[in-house]
Amino acid sequence: MMESVGRKIWWASIVLALAFVGLGLFVSSWLFWLEVLFVPLALIGLYDVSQRRHSILRNFPVIAHLRYLLEGVGPELHQYFVENDEDGRPFGRDTRSLVYRRSKSVRDTKPFGTELDVYADGYTYLAHSISTKPVPQDPVAALRINIGGPQCSKPYNASILNISAMSFGALSANAIKAMNTGAKMGRFAHDTGEGGLSPHHRAGGGDLIWQLGTGYFGARNRDGSFSPELFQQTATLDQVKMIEIKLSQGAKPGHGGILPGAKVSKEIAETRLVEQGKDCLSPTYHPAFATPVEMCSFIAQLRELSGGKPIGFKICIGDPREFMAIVKAMIQTDIYVDFIVVDGGEGGTGAAPLEFSDSMGAPLLEGLRTVHDTLVGAGVRDRIKVGASGKMVTAAAIARVLSLGADWVNTARGFMFAVGCIQAQLCDTNRCPVGVATQDPKLQRALVVEDKSIRVQGFHKNTVHALAEMIASAGMEHTNELSPRHFFTRIDGAKTVRLDKLHPKLDTEALLSGAGPNVLQEMWDEATSARFQPDISPVT
Repeated sequence: MMESVGRKIWWASIVLALAFVGLGLFVSSWLFWLEVLFVPLALIGLYDVSQRRHSILRNFPVIAHLRYLLEGVGPELHQYFVENDEDGRPFGRDTRSLVYRRSKSVRDTKPFGTELDVYADGYTYLAHSISTKPVPQDPVAALRINIGGPQCSKPYNASILNISAMSFGALSANAIKAMNTGAKMGRFAHDTGEGGLSPHHRAGGGDLIWQLGTGYFGARNRDGSFSPELFQQTATLDQVKMIEIKLSQGAKPGHGGILPGAKVSKEIAETRLVEQGKDCLSPTYHPAFATPVEMCSFIAQLRELSGGKPIGFKICIGDPREFMAIVKAMIQTDIYVDFIVVDGGEGGTGAAPLEFSDSMGAPLLEGLRTVHDTLVGAGVRDRIKVGASGKMVTAAAIARVLSLGADWVNTARGFMFAVGCIQAQLCDTNRCPVGVATQDPKLQRALVVEDKSIRVQGFHKNTVHALAEMIASAGMEHTNELSPRHFFTRIDGAKTVRLDKLHPKLDTEALLSGAGPNVLQEMWDEATSARFQPDISPVT
């Protein structure tokens, strides 16, 4: 492994530096010249393992500099020495570089204009205004929303941007601590992911959204069934602000969670109430309910046990009729969620079958519009807030999603980059080289919580500020003013259309009156609150 190679080279240089001192004294003074090679290597290695800013150097002393040199040679060699990012590469225009800039509060301006093909299909832009608005002095405080419907007694005032669901187990203890500490510093929320609420989530004191997946980790009996008693103990903690039922996620919809046994440490086993060292698999369905109506009863139970905190669910849209069945059940039972988080099929995870990642689940924009239109057409959009998650890092991407119906957004990718992820794609092997997605203590030490938490806050603060600047330039004061009419997109080569022409506004309660768009109305009519899957004979 490269880590051991790097440390062997460092230790060898120390031993040889000491050895040649003795040989130079007692054998030949010419041997002192070899100290020119070994002493610098020993000192470089000492610096690498003791510095706290660069994870790669902490885990791969000496040898990591070869990677830096290879990546630094090129047209931007000068910039490499002036502004190097987390893993030593010169800043470019790619997403990861943008995150590193913002997490470090380094300027993110670039000369020579856009490198995007503005005449390519799919190019989308926000229409600016001649009548601009002032940017708030504190965008993080200004761009917030209240989550909590009429049945919620403890609403939560949330940031427009929060950390998306990532479990302890998938991520290291240090990564979780850094994210939560940064969330506390930056006044935003941290979603625990389905792996349970660990001590590391609480270490930083940041606001938490506790996700309850099909495994009910942290709120389960030994047989895997839901435990109301254990749930109540955690849900009533002051740090827990909202409860999120995970129905499905974009990276592997309908598959259930996967944590390889190599990553199931004693601490993770205790947090999740599972067996150490064995693969931890979540069921593909919720044992606590089997129908939409039963799901509503479960929602009511969680709201009561939590003391009236906002209850919601996360979903990647598959068959829209199944989501519509839930909406029908809410209307029928008069039990409503306070929020819905729509996950896109383009979302990522550390361990998912390739076919599920690439070929299942609606993309975010399609799923989001289905959810938004259904809630509007059913007349309940005003009482349910909608979040969105799925491969959003830039302020421009966030603004577009907000214009299409989301009230706020979550991102995992951006905050992973902020704590040092270099996309080594070793997440499922327990060998993450920068200590982000591993339970190996030797590799985790590379991630210094005190340093990375500042970067987490920096990414959030600067991204929200960029978003505030964009909407101010478009003549708005808050993101809740965004709508499809503010964006234009290019289709069919030479044609540019406003998004509201592609996504026309639905009349409130249109689906209830039978006046919805043809396809949407047909699916609504086929959905039933009695079951998730519609009882429709297949077309032959």
